[in-house]
Amino acid sequence: MPHTQFEPQPLRGIIYILIAVFFFTALDATSKYLTRTFPLPMIVWARYTVHFLLMLIFLAPSMRLKLVTTRNPWAQVRRGLVLLTTSCFGIAGFRLLPLAEATAVIFLSPLIVVLLARWQLGEKITPARWVAVLAGFSGVLLIARPGSDLPVDGLLFMVATAFLYAIYQIQTRRLSPSENSLTMLFYGAMIGTVGLSIAVPFYWGGPTPTPFQVLQILSLGVLGGIGHWLFIMAFRHAKASTLAPFTYAQLIWATLLGYLVYDHLPDGIAFIGIVIIALSSMSIALSERFKKSANSINQTNN
Repeated sequence: MPHTQFEPQPLRGIIYILIAVFFFTALDATSKYLTRTFPLPMIVWARYTVHFLLMLIFLAPSMRLKLVTTRNPWAQVRRGLVLLTTSCFGIAGFRLLPLAEATAVIFLSPLIVVLLARWQLGEKITPARWVAVLAGFSGVLLIARPGSDLPVDGLLFMVATAFLYAIYQIQTRRLSPSENSLTMLFYGAMIGTVGLSIAVPFYWGGPTPTPFQVLQILSLGVLGGIGHWLFIMAFRHAKASTLAPFTYAQLIWATLLGYLVYDHLPDGIAFIGIVIIALSSMSIALSERFKKSANSINQTNN
């Protein structure tokens, strides 16, 4: 395979990441709609199973055993279980909350990663990062303030989702230096499929899907699978520090789709909370970029 395929092309990476987060938002919007009719575990099962089958069809023939070869099988299983639990809590939260507000709460995860990284990875928390963390949580309080009419259980689901997603990111950070990204993606899809398939008899139900609903259910795996593939391709063309700020376009997509599909826009105070969360999380991403740049300069000087 030619090496030129993976030469740095930051603009292409940015385009990939913008499309990827749109697909993720479309996945959230579709699952929110489907959970009005079908059991939540059934929707999560469909999302993982279609994704898993797509990887088997398109990647297994060329990668063969490379797709499942891993140095850390139990770590892959744990990571897959955390991702599955994250998806369950997330879809439960999206069922109850508007898209924009729910998405904003998930973006607490980079701030939670800062706290967990101190405990799990021994990373130091600077005063600026403490300010970012506190500001981010204050943004959630603005969204969840008394009188906002947002259901408390929905907000708790999304806070749990952000916390679990932060754990998932820590696990990914530990595995990524030694593991193939497609293998990690495959294990996540496989664990979700197997775990929920075992429990199918306990939750399968609801009305018979119409042809249009069948297409919507199938689209969950397609949106998730292609979204993750674009995400991987983005990081092959650009540095993580370059791409990180553009992941916050998901908040724009969520606000837009929330308005177009569900006729909902955040009120003024909730919008301020969303902006505070986005800026706080983005400051963490930018500080990582500056820290890496400073380290590179120091290494060069030495």
